[in-house]
Amino acid sequence: MDDFDEEAFKKFFPSSFGKQEKKFDAESQVNRTKRAEVSVPAPEAEARNLTPASPAEGKQPQEPNDNDNDDSNDSDDDDSDDDDEDEFPVSHEMVLHTHERAVTTVTLDLSGARMITGSRDCTLKLHDFASMTPSTIRAFKSVDPSFKKTSAAQDTHAVHYAAFNPLSPSHVLVVTATPQPRILDRDGETVTEFAKGDMYLRDLNNTKGHIAEATGGVWCPSDYNLCATAGSDSTVRIWDANVGMSQKHVIMHKSKVAGSAGRTKMTAVTWGSPKQGGSNVLVTAALDGSLTMYSGNGPFHRPSAEVRDAHTRDTWTSGLDISADGRLVISRGGDDTIKLWDTRKFKSPVTTVQHKSTSERYPTSNIQFSPSSANVLVGSETGHLHILNPATLKPELVTPVTPGSPLISVLWHEKLNQIITGSANAETHVLYNPTSSTKGASLVMSRAPKRRHVDDNSAFTTDTSGALSGDSVVVGSNGVPQYSSATFSSRHPNVGLTASGRSRDPRRPHIPAVTPFAKSTPDEKHVREHIPLSSMRDEDPREALLKYAEKAEKDPIFTRAYQETQPKPIYAELSDEEEKPEKKKARR
Repeated sequence: MDDFDEEAFKKFFPSSFGKQEKKFDAESQVNRTKRAEVSVPAPEAEARNLTPASPAEGKQPQEPNDNDNDDSNDSDDDDSDDDDEDEFPVSHEMVLHTHERAVTTVTLDLSGARMITGSRDCTLKLHDFASMTPSTIRAFKSVDPSFKKTSAAQDTHAVHYAAFNPLSPSHVLVVTATPQPRILDRDGETVTEFAKGDMYLRDLNNTKGHIAEATGGVWCPSDYNLCATAGSDSTVRIWDANVGMSQKHVIMHKSKVAGSAGRTKMTAVTWGSPKQGGSNVLVTAALDGSLTMYSGNGPFHRPSAEVRDAHTRDTWTSGLDISADGRLVISRGGDDTIKLWDTRKFKSPVTTVQHKSTSERYPTSNIQFSPSSANVLVGSETGHLHILNPATLKPELVTPVTPGSPLISVLWHEKLNQIITGSANAETHVLYNPTSSTKGASLVMSRAPKRRHVDDNSAFTTDTSGALSGDSVVVGSNGVPQYSSATFSSRHPNVGLTASGRSRDPRRPHIPAVTPFAKSTPDEKHVREHIPLSSMRDEDPREALLKYAEKAEKDPIFTRAYQETQPKPIYAELSDEEEKPEKKKARR
């Protein structure tokens, strides 16, 4: 007993018996979503006027000190990166692969619980953060808002714009590549479909709706019943969300350079209201390069201010937004410029910078003020997110989101303090910071991964890295853990199934076995056991009836009452040699 090692025995022998409680490390899972590069220099194509602002911007450059060394410079760079991560919610990200083509618009409701994304694949994807886990990052519903089944084909259109009502989160304004925008509820069901106008009427004030494709829209910031849509028919129409038969107001834009008709395409519209109180402002942009400002409360017969050459003519001004105080307007033109305007002096821009535009390929590329209007968000052709200073329009932070793929749509949610982006590679990124962001992606990534059942289809699970919590972990050749359900299902092929092969869970549908011939071709055993009278396929029907001829003659069931009085048919017997009787000639 002197050689007995008590410590080795304790390590070998378990400390407790029974089912052990599995602990989940939320911090390590959140760290997995930490971004490798948060702040990078601006790309070379935009480095002329959009250069990242240094921490000491605005101060005079100091002469180098001999006592400074490289270590101190490195520590300063690290401190600046940490400051950027704390100031802007970009340190971590969650990626959603729910679309098949470019994501053109992103919107969240006021509480930040539900997110809707629109795409060029003609669908809206509805996401609910409350039901997501790290292993089930997916949309719970897909809606085609412009689906119309005709006799020839199914008519679908790309989604240009979608936005929750900021005052009533139960309604969503959706603008597709059709003349008829519509209002959906938060579950994707159509509430109101706006009317289409008569294209043969010359005066567009007399039409009940747009006569050409709608290009954008916006909700009224002070009245939850009103919304405005811009169209290619040179009009901006203000609608009552509860009445779809006709618009409430028509703003007819007459271009000075568009010929005798004076019509041009309206490319963008925005509607702002000062948070501290004051009159609303409605600003529109047209393809002739003009910006027009109206009083948001009406009347809309004539603009309060207009700039005819705000951007280059025949370039698509895709982005417009108004600051929270209602004094500044930011515009993103197709002439590769971003301009800042003052609503009190709307004749010339306050600041202008060069920025590569993506509106030629993606006309819905937007630009947006942050919730406090302390920054401006805009995507770039190279896939970088630029957070600009509204005073100088110089970037305070440039971070790569989808390098090599243009960034189309950006949104900064005030309550969640998270930035949502949509890219041309069909990805939706939710940028967040675990310390400053609340709910949303931060809550999703702090949950334990959902245990995947052996019958679950792995195609519906986007993040397979943590899909099987508690199962065996296989380490690949590169040292990265790989979670797979093949090992568990091969060791336990009958777990969760009955003896006949059906799932024990009544909520899971039965998946039939795949036959060696084809997925949709049942085998002979399945047909013989489950399809009634399937054995009669190869039987001659005449022989099958003659088998019962003698029994039917001796013991008739239906004609038994007439058996004694029923006359028996007598047929003439003709041989092959006898001639058949000639038919009577028909009279002509």
